[in-house]
Amino acid sequence: MSSDLDWLKGSAPPIITPFKDGEVDLDAYAGLVEFQLGHGSHCILVNGTTAEPSTMTMAERNRTVDTAIGIAKGKVPVVAATGSQSLAETKELTRHAVDAGADALLIVTPYYIRPPQRGIIEYYLDVTRDYDTPWMIYHIPGRAAVSVTLDTVKELKDRSPTFVGMKHAVNDLGFVTECLDAFPDYRIFVGLEELSYPKLCIGAVGLMNAVGNLRPDLLSQMCEAAWAGDMKTGRDLHQRLLELNQSVFFDTNPIPIKYMMKRMGLMPTNEHRLPMMPATPELEKRLDGVLERAGLI
Repeated sequence: MSSDLDWLKGSAPPIITPFKDGEVDLDAYAGLVEFQLGHGSHCILVNGTTAEPSTMTMAERNRTVDTAIGIAKGKVPVVAATGSQSLAETKELTRHAVDAGADALLIVTPYYIRPPQRGIIEYYLDVTRDYDTPWMIYHIPGRAAVSVTLDTVKELKDRSPTFVGMKHAVNDLGFVTECLDAFPDYRIFVGLEELSYPKLCIGAVGLMNAVGNLRPDLLSQMCEAAWAGDMKTGRDLHQRLLELNQSVFFDTNPIPIKYMMKRMGLMPTNEHRLPMMPATPELEKRLDGVLERAGLI
């Protein structure tokens, strides 16, 4: 496992993709990266689930990677999510991200096809074997319809010197504990809002949470409280974020997030691509109440 990875930690919000008249709005995207840099985020995550990458072309995904790296300018690490259900697409997206200068890679388990564990192992090794860039599994069985086992993690650790960790987006604290017991330096990022602080307390190094699009400052503060052993501050932030965390899942992510970002003036429109749809009037009213109680509008 790669060493000297202290830089790969903290809050790394998965930035949403703004669309305008059916096209990716790269100017608005650049503004969102600047917003993260100005509000304390420790890293940037490009093309995570919240970015709706499955609705984007490979060229569009590559352009958002280029934009984020160009805006970040080394101020914070940029993690590029390069996974797809297609091996060929994943390899091309990964090649571009590495060539563009991404600091780390996040690769989702191949979704829809429900591969066996031996297929997952060979898939990851095939994608990453030619690069020195550290890479992580994106473990999100609720979307991908497949889980990664501890034995798979162990074999990847033994066979890939650049394999360093996982974004863990499932309600399973036990699996996190097992991974950290087997590999004390394993980099686990939390991908499920409701378990952010609990997972930080047992050894996760950071957060990759959609709600970081709304309150990057609070998520960064939560990470720093955990690092300092300040449990009271961490618990207070956990409770303060409770309703915002819940609101992310009032509808399929990122439908609520995009509407709330529009209401906060962070982006001009909450446009989606089919089959995703904007928030309904009923959902808008519910989310307005969340934002008002959080003091964000």
